[in-house]
Amino acid sequence: MRFTYCPDCGKKLIEKLIGDEGNVPYCEDCKRPLFDMFSSCVIILVTNDDGQVVVLRQNYISTQYYNLVSGYIQPKETAEETAYREVQEEIGVKLFSLDFVGTFWFDKKDMLMIAFIGKTDDKELTLSGEVDEAKWIDAKQALNMVHPKGSVSYTLIEHFINTPKQKI
Repeated sequence: MRFTYCPDCGKKLIEKLIGDEGNVPYCEDCKRPLFDMFSSCVIILVTNDDGQVVVLRQNYISTQYYNLVSGYIQPKETAEETAYREVQEEIGVKLFSLDFVGTFWFDKKDMLMIAFIGKTDDKELTLSGEVDEAKWIDAKQALNMVHPKGSVSYTLIEHFINTPKQKI
């Protein structure tokens, strides 16, 4: 989101050259730049020792594809705390490990997605109201169920399949 008006005083912003950042919306009254904002989210591939992963059906996201556990980072929360919370909330399992994979820009929704692979011993899934279906499946099978190659979900599953298991 690019600011047009100051969220504190309401004055229309001007463009001002701010160092290496280039022209940035600036409030002359508050004497501060207002840099572009975007949402930060986590996405977690939940795995077990059998090489299975959890895929979810959330009809409000897609009725065609399955997806992975994901959610918005709340104020004062780290990405790791969000990942543990979202997995517990959406599918009712506790992770015993969480490994950072990377960050991905999701252009469709202007958001930064921080990707993790999480491991659990829990086999039983307890779904939240925002999850229509979830199941454990073989990771290779999951590639055919999520958004196509190039999507964050697909890339995360592909990374899991191609990474030697002792490193995860």
